[in-house]
Amino acid sequence: MAGAPDDTRRALLLDLYRAALSAVDGRRRMRAALATEYDRGPSCILAIGKAAPAMALGALDAPGNRITHGLVIAPGDAFPPELLAEPRIACLAGGHPLPDAQSLAAGKAVLAFARAVPRGSRVLLLVSGGASALAELPAPGVTLADLRRLNSWAQTAGIDIVTLNAMRGALSLIKAGRLPGLFAGADLDGFLISDVPGDDPAIVGSGLLAARPGSPSMADWPDWLVELAACAAAGPATTAVRAITLVACLADALDAVERAARAHGHSVLRNTTRLAGDAETAARSICHELAVADEELQLWGGETVVKLPAHAGRGGRCQQLALAAAQQIEGHAEFIVLAAGTDGRDGNSEDAGAIVDGETLKRARDAGYDAARSLAGADAGRLLEAAGDLVHTGPTGTNVGDLVIAGRIEPQSAQAM
Repeated sequence: MAGAPDDTRRALLLDLYRAALSAVDGRRRMRAALATEYDRGPSCILAIGKAAPAMALGALDAPGNRITHGLVIAPGDAFPPELLAEPRIACLAGGHPLPDAQSLAAGKAVLAFARAVPRGSRVLLLVSGGASALAELPAPGVTLADLRRLNSWAQTAGIDIVTLNAMRGALSLIKAGRLPGLFAGADLDGFLISDVPGDDPAIVGSGLLAARPGSPSMADWPDWLVELAACAAAGPATTAVRAITLVACLADALDAVERAARAHGHSVLRNTTRLAGDAETAARSICHELAVADEELQLWGGETVVKLPAHAGRGGRCQQLALAAAQQIEGHAEFIVLAAGTDGRDGNSEDAGAIVDGETLKRARDAGYDAARSLAGADAGRLLEAAGDLVHTGPTGTNVGDLVIAGRIEPQSAQAM
């Protein structure tokens, strides 16, 4: 964060964020899940999502594991050398955040993998957030251009993740609970790292592991999408897995932040309302709560949305929220706000999010940036880089949603962890 002040509060918030990442680490949590809850025996694994490589390594680490082979689909930069060198595992990059030709190739690889599994085999299905774009097997009549149109429309319309994933599932032969149906006669166990409200398996990855009851309401869907959804009606039947184990979720991350903050003597208020809706609106609400509460630190989790203009700049919902918060706290030395994704990547940037304080906008103006213009252009990332406020982690091996850690602490009064 070159350019930002040397502030022990920043060190504190970053350490709290790291505590959250450690608590929901995909490798460690997957290893623990198999060590305690799974009948060991010969198994193959199919892992899809941002945390898929870490989850696959956790399965391989598990005591007494007998993994015969597997397929792991994730963003191209998410594969650690250790997994790439594992002879039992095939690693395949899918497209993200928008589906592309790699996503279609990944979908075909999933179908081939499932068809090659003999009846009676044991299969571990490992799913985390981000899976929706990474592997695509469109219904007949649905094209890649259609899938990209859906994603682009949803971004400009500010569609929430629950609704968007229902739409994605309606166009797919592997989503909305159809993936298990490809494994004819196999014994299936699901393992989930959740980034969605309620940790619903029918929403994570657009429902790769489970279907939502009934048909989705299409009352507010555009006509072209309703017409496309009819193409998926003849897809494979939904098939229930034997069990779905929740490996990690947002509550686990927030628990870790709360414990760590209290251990270092800070009063904490954990907000129970999940972050959702417009990122700038959420920022104003967060800063209001920060100003009126007695506690030194406040915590939120969830995912907001940003309505993208025709030519969006650099950044994502966390950076948009952080910059909007910087407007609210400008000139207030005691306020500081971290907004970051647990997956380590925010929107179209390679940064996890940002930490802003009362001087962020001054630093930005000195560098020639205007906050209002950056927000209007969904270009918060460039301004925050100039201010020295970006948080960069690289792929984290997990994905449970976004965290906001906000403090009302005088500069130099916090203890770095």
